Amino acid sequence: MPGPGAAGGVGGPGRSPSPDGILRRQAQRESAARTYARSLPIVPVRARGLTIEGADGRRYLDCLSGAGTLALGHNHPVVLEAIRKVLDSGAPLHVLDLATPVKDAFTTELFANLPPQLAADARIQFCGPAGTDAVEAALKLVRTATGRSGLLAFTGAYHGMTAGALAASGGAQDVRVTRLPYPQDHRCPFGIGGPEGAELGARWAENLLDDPKGGVPAPAGLIVEPVQGEGGVLPAPDAWLRRMREITEARGIPLIADEVQTGVGRTGAFWGVDHAGVVPDVMVLSKAIGGSLPLAVIVYRAGLDIWTPGAHAGTFRGNQLAMAAGAATLAFVRENRLAERAAALGESMLTALRGLASAQPCIGDVRGRGLMIGVELVDPDTGSAAPALAAAVRQECLDRGLIVELGGRHNAVVRLLPPLTLTDEQAAAVLDRLADAIPAAARRPH
Repeated sequence: MPGPGAAGGVGGPGRSPSPDGILRRQAQRESAARTYARSLPIVPVRARGLTIEGADGRRYLDCLSGAGTLALGHNHPVVLEAIRKVLDSGAPLHVLDLATPVKDAFTTELFANLPPQLAADARIQFCGPAGTDAVEAALKLVRTATGRSGLLAFTGAYHGMTAGALAASGGAQDVRVTRLPYPQDHRCPFGIGGPEGAELGARWAENLLDDPKGGVPAPAGLIVEPVQGEGGVLPAPDAWLRRMREITEARGIPLIADEVQTGVGRTGAFWGVDHAGVVPDVMVLSKAIGGSLPLAVIVYRAGLDIWTPGAHAGTFRGNQLAMAAGAATLAFVRENRLAERAAALGESMLTALRGLASAQPCIGDVRGRGLMIGVELVDPDTGSAAPALAAAVRQECLDRGLIVELGGRHNAVVRLLPPLTLTDEQAAAVLDRLADAIPAAARRPH
């Protein structure tokens, strides 16, 4: 019988598949909507921690981490052990939303790490295994609980790719959501930045909600990212986020914190809202909570839990392997104080990058929180965003064995999302490669 490589060159006995052939077939077969595969033409075959090995034998330092999913990096031993334990136990892998010991252990560990004021009176809804479905569930929840349909969101937001999540994101075309200004220093919408710019944004939101002719009826909820990731790595100022909590609480508007990318220690606190001491009404969680496997939930105040059975469901909301991996990840981050580690190492990396910026006029801004870092590339003459330069930096990084991705309004922000297990030596290697890639890219024609 012909081997698997007999037709199409996939690879026969004793031979590894050709990476060029795999990439060619991907381009032929996969949707034009594919994204990361276009800018990162590699074929990963092995991975551990920060490192990925491609089918061509090259090794890369992965500062994409599954878009922030891999809190512990690739194939961490505690994650693999948790998965093996479930597999070896004979436990069912698919159970819809039935109760299991694995689910109970995950929920217990998750609640132990929630803001205490929320955990004391919380409910959890397991969603389809993507963050965007959890966003949909959160929007549905607050609309059901309040009887209202409107929504408040922010410029530059990203909440997912399904209809409701897209409508609340910054690139929405058919806008049915009221947009509020998200504070930032480098490109402040009011032109002043800092605490004053953030305060103006808060006052604008407050005035709009209270203006009987403002065109904004009482909304069902306000959804916010503690750090805008896709929007360009923009941390919400703590005082501003507290103001948003005060504004919403005073008007009976549920506050939804989208912690899909900021959760589980990424920003230097267990949750992004912890920096400001804010307790939201709803938290949207995915990515790292599944320990590298698909899992998404919302956690919310019990008073909002008025929807009927089946009001939000999904066939794969009972992912047992992800719950086991997630519980192990949550516990490891907590027990090893990886949030504190991310805060210290992230600050060290930001300091080094700001030093680099002083010598590289094409770096317009360096910003971030914890191990969620952004470097905005600009035209040195005009200060305008430089997406072509950013793309060149990404390619120069890849040529040097460093995987990064881009974000921001004009795709001009190089983003670093390394695992929370990053060592000092690895951080230095990442910075060295990036510091080499930026001037090399700047010398290239764009």
